[in-house]
Amino acid sequence: MKAEFEITKDMFAPALTDTKAAETIKRPSIKYWPDVWRRLKMNKLAMSGLVLIGIFVIMSIIGIHINGFSYFEQDLDSINLKPGAQHWFGTDELGRDLFTRIWLGARYSLFIGVMAAAIDFLIGVIYGGVAGMASKRIDNLMMRIAEVIYSIPYLLIVILLSVVFSQSGQGTSLFILILAMSLTGWVPMAILVRGQVLQLKESEYVLAAESLGADKKWILAKHIIPNTLGPILVNVTLTIPRAIFAEATLSFLGLGIQPPKSSLGSLANEGLAGLAVGNEYQILIPAIFISLIMFAFNVLGDGLRDALDPRLRK
Repeated sequence: MKAEFEITKDMFAPALTDTKAAETIKRPSIKYWPDVWRRLKMNKLAMSGLVLIGIFVIMSIIGIHINGFSYFEQDLDSINLKPGAQHWFGTDELGRDLFTRIWLGARYSLFIGVMAAAIDFLIGVIYGGVAGMASKRIDNLMMRIAEVIYSIPYLLIVILLSVVFSQSGQGTSLFILILAMSLTGWVPMAILVRGQVLQLKESEYVLAAESLGADKKWILAKHIIPNTLGPILVNVTLTIPRAIFAEATLSFLGLGIQPPKSSLGSLANEGLAGLAVGNEYQILIPAIFISLIMFAFNVLGDGLRDALDPRLRK
């Protein structure tokens, strides 16, 4: 059978031998953190959580000034009003505007969550870093101490601190709540940092720094901690909703912020009585806001964990 076409030399072009062209970078290099942000933006669920957090932060600042009602203002003629044109989220049993109190509660809840996470980060990184770089005997001693501290329920600590401060006439405050959660909450961060330090201190660049006479503190601050920021940031992001939920639980039990100030948990506690008289909105609205905050931080933490994982890079 005769071929339909013939292959000739004119159909082929010689390969380029220009070495400079072969070494040309076709794609610009992307640094680590810009690449993390790029991958995080591709996660729509994580970005929706970030947007929700931004809305909550902004509204917790300006929300209490929008409709003209103060969080402590009582109107006995407006008791237990359902959501409407004047009171957008309704009023409570004392006639106070729930819209203003919800955003004030969100402010306190977010503040407690962020402060508790920041304290856990500070203590956990220092304690875990020192334990990981220390000798085996000191490491074991420090970890046993941390385990004993972590075995103490923070609820017991809050009750004890509340009793002590109640006798002094101060009652439960933001300081007591943050202190109670931070006394035991830093241990998981310390365990995480210690594990990362034990893994990274055997790396080649750490051994090279030690052979050049670098101090352990300098190696920990300049080499090891920066390389553990990924897992640490994910843990911090997930610590905030845990602290907010813990505060909401304590406030729901009556161990939270004292009136007339409020948090989302204390608002849910106050709204519990409304279930018996048909005012379900008084507990439903704070519960929805607590759920949204928990959802936003959790999906952001999951997305950040995926973005920081180099194995998932595309």
